[in-house]
Order: sequence, then C-alpha cells, then structure tokens
Amino acid sequence: MSRIFSRWKASLAEFRTDKAGIAFTFYICLLALSAIPAPAAEPAARSLSESEKAAAKIMARIKLPPGFKISLFASDMLSPRQIAISPSGTVFVGTRVDKEGVVYALPDRNKDGRADEVIVVAGSMRQPNGVALKDGALYVAEINKISRFDNIEKDLKHPPRPVVIAEMPSDTHHGWKYIRFSPDGKLFWPQGAPCNVCEPSKPVYGTLNFLDASGKSQNFARGIRNTVGFDWQPGSGVLWFTDNGRDNLGDDRPPDELNSAPKAGMHFGFPYRWGDNQKDPEFGDKAPADLVDKFAPPAMCLGAHVASLGMRFYTGKSFPKAYQGNVFIAEHGSWNRSKKSGYRITMATIKGGKAVKYEPFATGWLDDASQDVGGRPVDLVVASDGSLLVSDDYAGNIYRISYQGK
Repeated sequence: MSRIFSRWKASLAEFRTDKAGIAFTFYICLLALSAIPAPAAEPAARSLSESEKAAAKIMARIKLPPGFKISLFASDMLSPRQIAISPSGTVFVGTRVDKEGVVYALPDRNKDGRADEVIVVAGSMRQPNGVALKDGALYVAEINKISRFDNIEKDLKHPPRPVVIAEMPSDTHHGWKYIRFSPDGKLFWPQGAPCNVCEPSKPVYGTLNFLDASGKSQNFARGIRNTVGFDWQPGSGVLWFTDNGRDNLGDDRPPDELNSAPKAGMHFGFPYRWGDNQKDPEFGDKAPADLVDKFAPPAMCLGAHVASLGMRFYTGKSFPKAYQGNVFIAEHGSWNRSKKSGYRITMATIKGGKAVKYEPFATGWLDDASQDVGGRPVDLVVASDGSLLVSDDYAGNIYRISYQGK
C-alpha cells in the first residue's frame, strides 16, 4: 500500500497538463482506491420462526409500568409450567402434559437474555409440572411421584436416569404438583383436593407437605384447595402461597387467596370457609367444632376465579425500590366466568409482614373488549440479573420482563 502511494506522489510531482498526464494520474488514483479493503458486510438479520412471530404479536399487546420491557426468552414449547434456574443460569421448565409430558432445559450461555436452544431432558412423564434444583440435581414432580436427576448439567443432551424419591397419590384432579426447596433444605409439595369442593376422604388431600431428611412426608398445612405456587419471604423465612377458590358460586365469589403460614399446623378453611371467613354454602355448617375458631384468614383476597398460580417475592435489585420485596403473582385466568378474569401478572405490596395492596403489573394477555386470549401466565421466577422470567402454557413461551429505566 505504501509503495502505491509513493508512486502516486511521484506521479503528481511530474504532473503534466496534457491529456496523457491526466490519464496517468487518474489511473494511479483508481489503483490506490482499489487497494483499500472494502468495509465488512453486515450479517444478514436472522429470519423469525413462526413461533417467534406469534410471540411478537402477543408481546405487542402487553402493558407494563413505565420503564419496563417484555422480550422473548424461549418459544415453541408444549405447555411450559413451573420454572427453576440453576446457579449457572440454565432454566429448567416443567410441563402439564399427561403421559407424554417433558421437561425442558434452556441454557443461555452468552447471558444475552435469550435461550440458546430448547433441550428435552426428560420425557414420557405424567404431567411433570414441578421442577426444583438442589446440589446439582434436578427434581421433577409428576402426578404420582417425585424423581431426582443427579448432576443434570453435566450433559444436558444425555441426562442421567432418574431415581424415584417419593410416591404420591395418583389423582389427576388437582394432582399436578408445584415443588420448591425451603431455605432449610426441605422439599415442599402440595396435594390438591380431588374435586371442586368436598371434605377430604384422605388426610393428604387439600394439604401442603414436605419431605424430611429421611424422605418421609410430613404435613405442614391443611385446608388448602389447590396451591400451585409458594415462596418464603426473605428475612422472616415465612412461607406464603396462593390458593384457588372453588367454582360454581357465580362470577364474583369466592376470591382466590394469597396466604401466609408463619408456623406449621395451620388450617386455611377449605372446604368450610373461604375469603374473609365466609361460610361455604354447602360445607360451612359441617366444620368440626374444634376448628371453627382456628381457620387462618387470607393475607389478601385476590380476584374471583383468576386462577392465581406461581408467586415469588421479588429479590432482585434491578427493579425500582417500590417493587422490591413485594409478591408477584401469575394469574392463569378464569375458565368458566361469564366475563373472563385474570390472564395477567399482579403484585401484592408487602409491608411489615402484611399484604396491604393488590394491583395489576402486566396485562394484555386478555383483551377485555373482545375477550380474546393471547396467553396464560403460569409461573415466574427472579433471574440473577433481576429480570422476571414468566411461563405461558397457552402460547408455549417463556417471557423476560426487565427494567430499562425511564
């Protein structure tokens, strides 16, 4: 290149005004320009898959507070439900598909807020709704059992054989499980009532339980119709959980509930009481005398039939302080209300260990005017960067909600 410009300079020094001189100079200029490398071509934009296009249409409907953004973490999954994130950042997702249910692993190796691929790590399972992680092992809850996959991240595409650690009732009505490890290492699991409303025919129905160190199940709380989401409040260590109210009492009752259980042995009213100690019209007068004055009221009454499922205390730092320490709830949405309710994410403000406010946070999966449903939030979890990951079993997506600032 330097030789070319030296020749160019010399030729200009001998520049003549005749046609030959001008032609020679022009030739040298062209030669110099041709030696300059062309700018690198920008990579072609990746075309979106059909599932990504569908997800983009859904996300365009979502309304969030100022400064928040929703993006797609993963798509094209079958009924994604509970989410668990490993310390290395791999996202595991359960599904609620009978007999052919699978569990997904979604690695994000470059930490760009988007799953690199969707990997099936377990299959041919009975509604493997629940997933949890501890000491490098993945725990999966099906309808009738909990299994453990040791050292799951060693090779996601060649997972280990599962080891069954606990057997559960095989009832499918409210039989899908949500599981979590408590701060002291106990694996909590629920057993919903096998009915819309009924007195439990077995002590295990309508309960929240845990596996002790020996693998034996112990009861923690009763009178719970069907909880599909629970978490422990940071600092106090108190367990909070959602509960779905019964059906067939009209559009506006009973409410779903957000409950707080500061100690073991509490009874939360089902099937005798709901909401703020309201008697159930079928079972209210059948309550055992020794329980009548002991039913625990809800920490907060939620919307009727909103199907409150996954809930988490926000433990991240990237959301503004007004959101930190509060409870986010995934409302799956009503199925038999004359005007649909739910289909959103709400937030319960917690002050002094009490729920003091309940309000929408992310809406738009339901179009109120047309009643068109675009998605149904199921579970949410706080990622290491402070964003919320949200599963949607209707659209088959995992969304990422982050705060970008005003």
